[in-house]
This record gives sequence, C-alpha cells and structure tokens, in this order.
Amino acid sequence: MPPLADYAIVLGVVTVTTFVVMPLVLRLAVRLGAVVSPDERRVHERPTPLLGGVGMLVGFLAGMAVAWRLHAFGSIFDNNTEPLGLVIAAVLVLAVGVIDDLREVSAPAKVAGIVLAASVLVLSGISILSLRIPFVSTFILDSNWSYLVSVVWVLGMTNAINIIDGLDGLAGGIVAIAAAAFFLYSQQLAREGSLQVGNIGPLIAILVLGMCLGFLPHNVHPAKIFMGDGGALLLGLLMASSTMVVGGRTDTPVSGQSFFFFAPAFIPLVILGVPILDTAFAILRRTRTRTSPTTADKDHLHHRLMRLGHGHRRSVFILWGWTALLSGLVLYPAYTHKGDAVAPFGIAALGLALYTLLHPGVRQVRRAGQDAARAAHEAEVDRALAGIEDPTPTSGP
Repeated sequence: MPPLADYAIVLGVVTVTTFVVMPLVLRLAVRLGAVVSPDERRVHERPTPLLGGVGMLVGFLAGMAVAWRLHAFGSIFDNNTEPLGLVIAAVLVLAVGVIDDLREVSAPAKVAGIVLAASVLVLSGISILSLRIPFVSTFILDSNWSYLVSVVWVLGMTNAINIIDGLDGLAGGIVAIAAAAFFLYSQQLAREGSLQVGNIGPLIAILVLGMCLGFLPHNVHPAKIFMGDGGALLLGLLMASSTMVVGGRTDTPVSGQSFFFFAPAFIPLVILGVPILDTAFAILRRTRTRTSPTTADKDHLHHRLMRLGHGHRRSVFILWGWTALLSGLVLYPAYTHKGDAVAPFGIAALGLALYTLLHPGVRQVRRAGQDAARAAHEAEVDRALAGIEDPTPTSGP
C-alpha cells in the first residue's frame, strides 16, 4: 500500500483546491441563478447559492491527477480501468444533481441518472464481488448479482447523504468523519493482509475527506454556499465506491469475536449509521402516511433536534458526535482485536444521549410548551365559566 506521506500529499491538494475554488463557484452559482431561498421546508434564513458540489468535483479531479503522477499509486493507475470509470461516474452523477438543483427533475429521472453512473462504475470494475454476512458465510456473487447489488448500494448511499443534508455543515461533517474512519479501517485491513495491493478504496476515502475539509469552512452555519444535490450525490457515489472495493473484495477467513469487525461490507452501515438510520425512518414514516418516498418533510433527525430546543450548530455537533462514536466503535476492535469496546463507547453514547435530551435549551423549550398548554387550558376554562355565568339569551317563538 502507498505510504501515509503520499496520502497526506493527496489530501492536502484536494483540501486546498476545494477551498480555493469555492468562492469562484459561489459567484458562478449567483450568475446562473442557482440560489435557494428560505421556505417552510428549509431552515436557513437567507438566500444561499447552491452548486458547492462543482467545487468538490474540481478538488476531486485535482487529487486524482496528483495521485496519478505519484509513483506510490502506480499499482492503482497502471493498466486499471477503475480510476477512469470513477472519474466518469463522478462527473455524471454531479451533472444529475446540478440539473436537479437548477430545474428540479423528477424522482424517476434522478434515479435513472444515478443508475447510469453506477453502471459506469460496475463496467470499469468498481463493484461488489463478494458479500460476507457475519456469522453466516461469504457469498461470491456472479456478474448479474454483482451488478444489481452494486447499483442498489450506490442508490442507497447517494440518497442517504442527500437526505441528511439539511443543516449547514451536517452532511459534510458526517461524511468527513466517516471517510476518515473508513480510511483508517482499510489501512488496518491492508496490514492484516486482507486488502489486495492496488485497491483504490483507501485513495477514494482520502479524496472524499479532502473534499469535505475544503468545503466545510464555506458551509458551517451560517453557510455561504450549499453543496446542493450535486455535491450530496457526488459524496454518496464516492463513499459507495470506496466501500464496494474494500468491503466487496475482502474474503479472508476470520472467526470468533473479530468476525463482525472484519466483515467490511457491513462497516459502512455502522460508520454511516446516522444518515442510514434517518433514511430508514423517512421511508417508514412516508410509507405509514401513504406519501411518496421522495416527498420532503421536516421530520428528519436534525429537524427533531431543533424542535427539542437545540440550536442549528448544536444539532449539527450532536449528530457529528454520534457519527464519531459509531466510527470509534468500529475502529477500536479492528485495531486492538478486542471486543471490549462496548462498555466505554456505551458510556459515551449514554452521555451524549443525556446531553441531547437534558440540555438546558431542551428543558427551556419543554417548559415553554407546558406554559403555553397551561395558558391555553386556563383560557378555555375561563371562556366556559363566562358562558355559564352570562348565558346568551335566546329569542322567543
């Protein structure tokens, strides 16, 4: 595997490039009219440009170019169609998202575009070849099943990131934490001999981390620019690609308590637990109310946190905290080969849950709600008593 110093070079190039080009993208978005205004569904308070995903793509392409020129990544780029397929798929999925940002395409059309980008990935070689189910077995997929599972994986990842992108800095921070955790996890797999030389997965994770780090200074509350659907779909596709080539190609036999932690296809489900859980709840909620799964609402996790009484930034930090906890829960046993991480991480999770539910801001909102309900009840009682004491006379026959 390439040394960490070369990964650091790529990370620095992507971060700086993304950060530097973002003001130019902001001006382009304003000139094109790609600006979203506040409405009843969104929580931002002023018109904000979209198209942050375009700046992310520029950073991604710069990082790919630098990695291509570095000798350490020769095993990834030499006689390999995966890097070219990844670039084409990234451009395609960004185009789908940008068109949706500008013209709001239909849900079937957006899905078709994502499927096209996912198909390019599979044709280039980026796909799930094996599926390990913890404590059951490892299944080697034929070409048909590999294509279907890979496309569904990309669809799931892109939609999960798109759904969680509801507050300034939320999606970028969660994906940054997840990408860093998955990079460290893949490095440990490489040290264990469970990752083949030339695997592009760790490089993709570093590229995603740099894109998010370069974008976040422009996106923290109050955001100067949003990543838009283009950026969310791009991040989702790249995370799906990284996890497919790592998790879908590791079949080293393991046993005992380490089995789960060396089932890489399931690790993203833990690391990205916040957006995946939010997506699952949204599907169940909309199914129960018999509304379309694509219908937007304000019942996502971040909306609920704000209704509890947490401010914009504190809601983001809480969900970042949950992502970091879930990532640590994966990384600790992977690096120590011990399964005793449940207790300390369980205590940390309990502390974060108590902070979420018992913060003074939450108690203040709860008291305000109770006071409002009490005042409404007293007003209703007063009206009823007034009606008894001074009944309205009725007219005679």
